[in-house]
Amino acid sequence: MIHLLIQESSEILTTPETSAMTLSFWELAVKGGFIMIPIFILSIFAVYIFFERFLAIRQASNEDPLFMDRIKDYIHAGQIEYAITLCQQTDNTISRMIEKGITRIGRPLNDINATIENLANLEVTKLEKGLPTMATIAGAAPMIGFLGTVIGMIQAFYDMANAGSNIDVQLLSSGIYTAMVTTVAGLTVGIIAFFAYNILVARVERVVYRLQARATEFMDLLNEPVN
Repeated sequence: MIHLLIQESSEILTTPETSAMTLSFWELAVKGGFIMIPIFILSIFAVYIFFERFLAIRQASNEDPLFMDRIKDYIHAGQIEYAITLCQQTDNTISRMIEKGITRIGRPLNDINATIENLANLEVTKLEKGLPTMATIAGAAPMIGFLGTVIGMIQAFYDMANAGSNIDVQLLSSGIYTAMVTTVAGLTVGIIAFFAYNILVARVERVVYRLQARATEFMDLLNEPVN
C-alpha cells in the first residue's frame, strides 16, 4: 500500500505540467523583452571585433627570427636595395618600420629615430582599432541590462497596482522575467567583452614591446662603426 502511494506521488511530480516549466534559451530571451535587442546587437559587435582584431594582431606579431640578422648583413654589405626588398617581402608591422628606417639612411640619426617611432605609433594605432568600441560594450551592456531591470520592476508594480486585491504570481511574472533576464544577459555580454578587451590589449602590448626592441636594435646597427 505504501509502495503504491509513493509510486502515485512520483507520477504526479513528473506530470507534463511540471516538465512544461522548463524554458529554452530562445523562450527565455523573448521574455526579456525589447531590451534584449540592443544587448544582442552588442554581443554580435563584440564577437566580430574580437576575432577580427585577434587575427590582425596575430598577423602583425608574426616575425622571422632571422629577419634582423639578414637586415644587418645587407646593411653591412652596403646592399640597401636588398634590405628594402626583404622588408617588402616580409610585410608585417616590424618590417614596415625597419623599411622606413632604411629609406632614411644617410640622414641624421635623430631624424631616423623619429621617423621609425612615428611609423610605429601609426602601426599600433591601426592595431588598436576597435578596442575602444569593445571597452564601450563591456561597460554599456550591463547598464542596458540594469535598465531592463528597472523597466521590468516598473511593469511588475504597474500590474500589481492594476490587479488590486487579486494579485497573482503569474500576473507579476512578465515584469520579473524582464528584470532578471535582461540583467543576466547584460552582465554576461559585459563580462565576456571585458575579458576579450583585456586579451586584445595584452596582445597589442606584446607587439609594442617587439617594435621597441627592433627599433632599438636597428638604431644600434646604424651606430655600429663601419669596418
